[in-house]
Amino acid sequence: MEKIYYTIGEVAEILGESTSLVRFWANSFPRFIKPTRTTKGNRQFTPSDIEALKKIHFLVKENGMTLDGAAKRMAADAKGIEAPVQILDSLKDIRSQLAEIRKSL
Repeated sequence: MEKIYYTIGEVAEILGESTSLVRFWANSFPRFIKPTRTTKGNRQFTPSDIEALKKIHFLVKENGMTLDGAAKRMAADAKGIEAPVQILDSLKDIRSQLAEIRKSL
């Protein structure tokens, strides 16, 4: 069962990045990422926010785009980015499964 909200620490772990970078991206891409806030002021990210962050991660870290370039690309062609991001996620899952199998041998 998928959670409704994720903390910034959980999102950072999913992306493999620091919480400060997730916070920076959330502030830099308000059009695509809209975290809600708790009464304490902590950010809570939805699964759609996480998907947007994965796209940003792919464009900036994997493709080497600037933040402005990534924002323009996401605005122009959001569907074209989904396939490579999903493939990358699948490959990461397979890698972790293989690592677990290797440990058990």
